[in-house]
Amino acid sequence: MGALQGDGSPRRNRQVVLARRPKGLVDVGCFEEVETDVPPLGPGEALLEVRYLGIDPTIRGWLDERGNYMAGVAIGEVVRSNGVGVIVETNNPDEYPLGRAVMALTGWQTHRVLAPNEFPPVTVLPEGTRMLDVLNVLGHIGVTAYLGVNEVAKPGPGETFVVSAAASGVGSIAGQIAKLRGARVIGIAGTPEKCAWVVDDLGFDACIDYKREDVAARLKELAPQGVDVYFDNVGGELLDVVLRRLALRARVVLCGDISTYNLEGPPPPLHNVRHLMGKRARMEGFNTLDHWDRYGEAAAQLARWVAEGRIRHREHVITGLGRAPEALVRCFTGDHLGKLVVEVTPGPEAR
Repeated sequence: MGALQGDGSPRRNRQVVLARRPKGLVDVGCFEEVETDVPPLGPGEALLEVRYLGIDPTIRGWLDERGNYMAGVAIGEVVRSNGVGVIVETNNPDEYPLGRAVMALTGWQTHRVLAPNEFPPVTVLPEGTRMLDVLNVLGHIGVTAYLGVNEVAKPGPGETFVVSAAASGVGSIAGQIAKLRGARVIGIAGTPEKCAWVVDDLGFDACIDYKREDVAARLKELAPQGVDVYFDNVGGELLDVVLRRLALRARVVLCGDISTYNLEGPPPPLHNVRHLMGKRARMEGFNTLDHWDRYGEAAAQLARWVAEGRIRHREHVITGLGRAPEALVRCFTGDHLGKLVVEVTPGPEAR
């Protein structure tokens, strides 16, 4: 028999699973909803009731058979994603205290059984922490930006820092951290509304609308001495354009490749890689899993900046587990502002 609810009836788990692999742009027809019993807890396990899901471009990579830095999701398997929820049953109160909010790789479902000592680690939220914040500025989104800027890019005062997908969760926070380090920050985004937000609300020095402006011409105008740091979340043709405008000893940080995730064929070639040699520049990819020991430090510093009003953020919340596929599509069509989140099960903030 599975886990029981307070009234003695079986506890049920609603899930969104992968029904077929996407070809090209992901669409809602790639998924289906199923329902199963929640299994009984084993020794050391706990049951998480999922409240919110983070919708990230990396999910698209997991839908391919080859996966990306983690194995691909199997057909019929719950779609993998980050999430946050509340411990509603526990056989491991030391690691998973009853009633506490935690963040984990929950997947697209209403409940998730947590094993002891999972990796990537399950994070028990400090009491009073807003759950939405740990899917954005205080979670892997903010930590990715923090580590990418401070450990890889390391912009200095007066340097020109350019960030693509500037209105996304990672891009918006990375730009603000670069400003805190004294850099001059130029964003690249896809709508006038997004450009206005990062300049007027977040304090970027400028923003280029890549859908309506000539990016190469605008970079030449805004960064006549070249780009010292390019924090790239997009890849593809936009990366190639910026490579042509690098300054001497520039750093290119490869954080994401969102423009190629939905391609059926090979990505477009990069014609301007040769400029890395001429400018003695460095191009480097990174993943937060390589810096997991820094997670606590990064989250604590981000929390201080948020409390001081030095880092601002926003979430775009879509309600209903069944709308998770729609949210993933919107992640690539640009029909959102800020971090995309799906509310799975409404409820009060956990302690």
